[in-house]
Amino acid sequence: MQVVEGTADIDDVGSFVETLSAIGDRHGVTVQAFDARYVVDRAHLELAVDLATRAHGRGDTIAEDFGVEILLYAAGRRQINRALTMGVSKGSCPVVAVIVDHERTDSHVGKRNQNGIEAAASDVREQLTAASTLGEYDEGRVRSFFDVTDTELAATAGGLPDAVRERVALLPVEK
Repeated sequence: MQVVEGTADIDDVGSFVETLSAIGDRHGVTVQAFDARYVVDRAHLELAVDLATRAHGRGDTIAEDFGVEILLYAAGRRQINRALTMGVSKGSCPVVAVIVDHERTDSHVGKRNQNGIEAAASDVREQLTAASTLGEYDEGRVRSFFDVTDTELAATAGGLPDAVRERVALLPVEK
C-alpha cells in the first residue's frame, strides 16, 4: 500500500474520481481517495485496506468495487451513501489517497506489481498540490461522523484515533 497526500481544487468530483480510477486501471491497481479531514492516521487506512483485502479474499465483500470496499471499511459503515461523506468533495479539498494491489499479499510482492503501485502513486501526485494532509483531521468532523461521544472518549485509555480504528475494526462483526 502506498499513501499519497496533498490538496486538490476539484471542480467536478465525478471527473476527479474517474481520473484516479483511470490511473489505477492503467497500472493494474486500486486508487481510493479520501477527504483527509476524516482520516485520523495512516493506521486508520492500513486497517481499512487490510480488512477490505481479507473480505475480498474470502468472497465476503460488501461492495463489488474494491475501492468502495476500502471506503466502507475506512468509514466503518455498510451503507455506501453514508461512507461517501469521507470521499473527496468539490472545491479545495485536502486529499489522502491509498494505492493498493488487492490481488497480492505483502509477502508476495512482485516487482511488476510494486512498480505498478509506485507508478500509480506518481500519477496521483500529479493530480495534487503537494501538502501534508494525513493526520490533519478535523476533530469535530471526525467525532460527528463516527459518533464518538465525550463519554466514550473519557472511558477509553486511548484517544480519538483509537475510537475511530475501533469503528473500522468492528465493521466485519456487524455484518
